[in-house]
Amino acid sequence: MPSITPGPIPLVAREEITAETAQVLPSGSSAVVYCEGQFGEQDGKTANGLVRHSEKYEILSVIDSTRAGADAGELLDGRRNGIPVLHDLAAAIEQAGRTPDYLICGVAPADGLLSPAQRIVLLDGISRGMHIINGLHEFLGDDLEFAAASLLAGVTITDIRRPRPTKDLHLFSGRIVDVTCPRITVLGTDGAIGKRTTATLLVQALNSRGIKAVMVGTGQTTIIQGGKYGVALDALVPQFCSGEVEDQVVAAFEGEHPDVIVVEGQGALSHPAYITSAHILRGSRPAGVIVQHAPKRKVLGDFPMVAMPTVASEIAMIESFIDTRVIGVTINHEEMTDDEIGSTIVDYEAELGIPVTDALARPADRLVEMVLAAMPELAPAGYPGGAG
Repeated sequence: MPSITPGPIPLVAREEITAETAQVLPSGSSAVVYCEGQFGEQDGKTANGLVRHSEKYEILSVIDSTRAGADAGELLDGRRNGIPVLHDLAAAIEQAGRTPDYLICGVAPADGLLSPAQRIVLLDGISRGMHIINGLHEFLGDDLEFAAASLLAGVTITDIRRPRPTKDLHLFSGRIVDVTCPRITVLGTDGAIGKRTTATLLVQALNSRGIKAVMVGTGQTTIIQGGKYGVALDALVPQFCSGEVEDQVVAAFEGEHPDVIVVEGQGALSHPAYITSAHILRGSRPAGVIVQHAPKRKVLGDFPMVAMPTVASEIAMIESFIDTRVIGVTINHEEMTDDEIGSTIVDYEAELGIPVTDALARPADRLVEMVLAAMPELAPAGYPGGAG
């Protein structure tokens, strides 16, 4: 039997995916998110993000047999959103009444690899005619089994983290100085702590108050969600990381002419395993930083041998690393009651002397107030404290 090579794989399966190229995909937008055993957990952050916000895909359901029967929104945030959590792919197709267009891999383990059981589910989706969206470090378009299956089924495999050829990557150029609007970077004290969610909610809140904001993503989930600007930073050779961040910030500035650009953070500046925060800070050169912190988290999510930093120590490190200032703190309320959220906000504001809020559990106005307290020039006419 002749060998099968990945050469003829459909182009979209083999090219690097940025926020721009991710727009060029097969027609249709209905999707099922596969997140077995991890939905609502740290390693389910891609699925969690898509359930909360998706501009590109119509999320029909989430697959996680350990939480089957739940409403995805209620499980995550205590608010029903009509997206069911189902037992398996067969149940998802039955619930949809048709075969959805896409099967999105919603797990995001630290090693970025699929388990044998996960491979079976994604291959099953291909055999049923579903296109695959893969955000892992493991490129399924290069896997002979997946390549053959996709060719036979006539579907595509989109590897979100596949980098562009080196000749097309950007070194830091200094063009960031031409970006005249302020940048706000949302960093954190750990990975999978809510930076992307807070950045997304901040952009939505600012725009709803008449302050034109645009987001630059730096991870695979933001690109899958349909973000217009961004790059999967942890898939790149480090030499190009700050330049790619700079390039996307410049593109957002020139393409949208915003009042402010919000840049999604990755990992933590203090994190022993992830270095992308340093590149994000260097490439975006933010006027302000918001730090996301989980007060009840005692050790790093995927590295339980390492204690969590304090929010105060993370702020000190950020402000000593680059010429910027931390303008506020946002709380990840995992394992916290509402009373504990309230008391923690009060305690942190007293200790740190900056605004503190919870982007999910407190009104969005508090995020806007946090920004305007540091950057009053952004206040639109008619806004309290604004011009006019």
